[in-house]
Amino acid sequence: MFVVGDIAVDGAAQDLRFACDLRRCRGACCTWPGDRGAPLRDDELTEIDNAFPLVRKYLSQKSLEAIALNGLYEGPEGNHATTCVGNSECVFVAWENGIAKCAFEKAYQAGEIAWRKPLSCHLFPLQVVDFGGDILRYRRIAECDPALLRGNREGIRLLEFLKDALVRVYGEEWYRRLEAVIAQEAVPEKVDD
Repeated sequence: MFVVGDIAVDGAAQDLRFACDLRRCRGACCTWPGDRGAPLRDDELTEIDNAFPLVRKYLSQKSLEAIALNGLYEGPEGNHATTCVGNSECVFVAWENGIAKCAFEKAYQAGEIAWRKPLSCHLFPLQVVDFGGDILRYRRIAECDPALLRGNREGIRLLEFLKDALVRVYGEEWYRRLEAVIAQEAVPEKVDD
């Protein structure tokens, strides 16, 4: 674990090479079995409500039926999550050639909405854990092994791959400090003879 500002970062994330490889994982992070979807911050509910009319065209009939039955999100304040189709995919999955993609991200990339997607999705595989302050914890899952291979092959660090998400939540200045800490840690210590 190392600290940047008041944010603790999992040491495993420091040198880890990682870059999503959708052709291989097929968007597995959006389709895991479970009764809850992506964790949401309270302030994201309004973003979802506002974006839904614009992203619904990207959703399957199954997703629209699940939304009609269960809503866009569920859970009490401080513990919201997107709803799911059955106990599987997030209701906001936009299927494209057998790959699960995010409907919000798709609309964002098309310039249709200004909000990109839930922060928990944007930061994945880092998870924000609150223990009186944010801790960024790396979550290793087998479905992301292709991302580890691609990251190693292309020399992309996880924290570089997630730069946009990290800047979105903590700001440019914090990210510059993160880069400085990583660079300092990478400098080998001098050993006196």
